[in-house]
Amino acid sequence: MRKKQFKAESKKLLDMMINSIYTNREIFMRELISNASDAIDKLYFKSLTDSSVGLAKDDFEIFLSVDKDARTITVSDNGIGMTQSELEDNLGTIAKSGSLDFKEDNENADENDIEVIGQFGVGFYSSFMVAKKVEVVSKAYGEDTAHKWTSEGADGYTIEECEKENAGTDIILYLKDDSENESYSTYLESYTLSELVKKYSDYIRYPIKTEMTHSVPDEEKEGEYKEETAVETLNSMVPLWRKNKSEIKSEEYDEYYKNKFYDYESPLSVIHFKTEGQVTFDALIYIPAKAPYDYYSKEYEKGLQLYTNGVLITEKCSALVADCFSFVKGIVDSADLNLNISRETLQDDYRLKIIAKAIDKKIKNELKKMLTSDREKYEKFFSTFGVQLKWGIYANYGAEKEQLQDFIMFKSAALDKYVTLKEYIEAMPDGQKDIYYAGGESPEKIKLLPQTEAVRAKGYDVLCFTDDVDEFAIQMLMEYDGKKFANICKDELDIASEDEKKELSDKNESAKEMLDEMKSYLGDEVSAVKFSNSVAGHAVGLSAGGYMSLEMAKVLNQMPGSEGKMKAELVLEINAQHPIAEKLFGLFAADKEKLKNYTKLLYNEARLISGLQLDNPTEFADMITALM
Repeated sequence: MRKKQFKAESKKLLDMMINSIYTNREIFMRELISNASDAIDKLYFKSLTDSSVGLAKDDFEIFLSVDKDARTITVSDNGIGMTQSELEDNLGTIAKSGSLDFKEDNENADENDIEVIGQFGVGFYSSFMVAKKVEVVSKAYGEDTAHKWTSEGADGYTIEECEKENAGTDIILYLKDDSENESYSTYLESYTLSELVKKYSDYIRYPIKTEMTHSVPDEEKEGEYKEETAVETLNSMVPLWRKNKSEIKSEEYDEYYKNKFYDYESPLSVIHFKTEGQVTFDALIYIPAKAPYDYYSKEYEKGLQLYTNGVLITEKCSALVADCFSFVKGIVDSADLNLNISRETLQDDYRLKIIAKAIDKKIKNELKKMLTSDREKYEKFFSTFGVQLKWGIYANYGAEKEQLQDFIMFKSAALDKYVTLKEYIEAMPDGQKDIYYAGGESPEKIKLLPQTEAVRAKGYDVLCFTDDVDEFAIQMLMEYDGKKFANICKDELDIASEDEKKELSDKNESAKEMLDEMKSYLGDEVSAVKFSNSVAGHAVGLSAGGYMSLEMAKVLNQMPGSEGKMKAELVLEINAQHPIAEKLFGLFAADKEKLKNYTKLLYNEARLISGLQLDNPTEFADMITALM
C-alpha cells in the first residue's frame, strides 16, 4: 500500500477547501448526506431499467452511526458505490464531481427519477473541518471487491482492498480532539445529528436513519424510567411544498408554519405554487398574522429559506423578497439556480431575479384578493404591516409606487375607519378637487384640528396620516387617479368660494399694517400673520408655508443629528369671522403693548392646538394669569 498525492492540488488548495470555502463547520453533515443521496439516486436510476439490481425505492436508505469511544461518525448508504478507479478520480482529484458527470450523462431523464445534488466535487472535503482522519469504504454495484480510501488531509491518501458485503459506501470520520474554541464531541451526540438532519437535509427523499435513545416509563417499576434505544428515521422526506395543494388541509399548512417559523399564531394567508419554464421551482409563502418582535429594527433580516432538491442552502435568501414584502416567511425549492462552490450562497444570476419577480407578483395578487374578498383580514394585515407598504412607495425613488398605491389605506375622519385611496375618491362629492389629508399623533387628535373642522364643514373627508412615513410616501406618489393630495394644514389650502376669497383678500389688505406689526412681535417664529377662513369656529390655527409641513418637520427632527434643526415655515392664521378679530383691531388702535401680549397668547394657543411644544410655557401661563 503506497501513499498517493492528490492530483494537481496542493496542501494550500486543500487548506482553502477546509478553512475558507465553508463558513460553518456543521455543514459537513449536509454535504455527506447529499453525496449519499446522489449515490442512491444513481443506483435507483439504474434499477428502473435493470431488474437485477433487486432493490425497490423503499429499500434505499442512509444510516448514521456513532462510536463515542472511537470518536467516529459513520455515514452509510446502499447506493451505487465506487470502484478503485472511481475512488481515485472522485476523491483523489479535488473538485472532480462524479454526480455532475452522471447528471450530464443523463440530462434527458425524468426529474422525478434523478435529483442528484452534488455539482462541484468539493463537499466531501468539508469532512476535514471536523475530522483528523477520513476513511471511505466503498463497493461498487456489480463488483466483487471493495476498497478503502484513507486520508489525514493534504499530505495524501491511500487505497487498499477491504471487505464489504453489499454495494454502497461508508464514510468514517475520526473526529478532531476538542479545543478551547471548538467542541467536536458535540457531533457524537445523537440529538446533534438529528438537529443537523432536520435543519439541512429534512427533505432528502430517502430515509436518513440512526439509533436514538429515549427515556421511557418502566412498565415493571412504577414511577421509574429506563433508557430505550431504537432506530428512527430523522427526516420527513417529502416536503409539504411538493405535495399537491388539493391534498393539503389548511390545518397542515398552519401547523407546518408554526413549527417551521416558531410562531404560536396561524398565518393570515398561504401562497403555494409551482412554476415551470425558464426556471422551475416550488414555493410556499406565508403572510404572518403578527410582526416579529424585532421587525421594525435594524436587526431584522428578511428572506426566504432556499432549498435545492430538498437540501437547505441558506436560511434567509434576501434577494427573493422585495423590501416592501419583507414580512413574508417561506420556502423556495429549485434545482436550477447557480450556487457558489460551497453551496452556502447564491451566485447572482437572471434565474434568481425570475423567481423573485414571480414571488412578488404572487404576493400582490394575494393581497389584492384579501383586500377585495376578506376586508377584515386585510385590515388586520394592514394594521401590522401597512407601514412597510408605505415605505415601499417611498423607497427607490418611487419605483414601486404604482404597484403598491392600491394597497395602502388611511383612517377616514368622516367614517372613522380605514379607506383606500380608490374608496376615498369614489366617495368625493361634486366640486371636490383634491384628496385632503392631515398629519397628527392619532385620528382623534386630527379630527380636533381647526382645519379639519373647516374642511369637514364643506362636506369633504380628511385622511388621517399617523405614521411617520405617510406624508413622505404621498409626496412621492404626487397624485392618485388624477387627483392631487392637499395637506389641510398647509398655507395654500383652497376650500373657499370665489366670494369668500374676495372678502378675505380685502380684509387682509385693509389689515396689512396691523398684521405686519403682529408679525414683528413674533419675529422669526412665523413667516406671516394673516386672517383666514380655514380654522372653522376657532380663533386661531397654524399652517405651514413652503415645502415642509409641521408633521414632516417633527419626523425629520427625530433623526440623529437633526434634533431641532428642521423647521417648517409657520403661518399664524386668525379667524376673520371670530370676535377676536375686532378685538385686535381695537388694540392696534389703542394699546400696542396689549396687542403684543395678545399676539403671543394667540400664537402659543395655536401651537398647542397643532401639537407643538411651547418655547416658554412659564411666560404663557403668566400672561393668562395677568389676563384673568
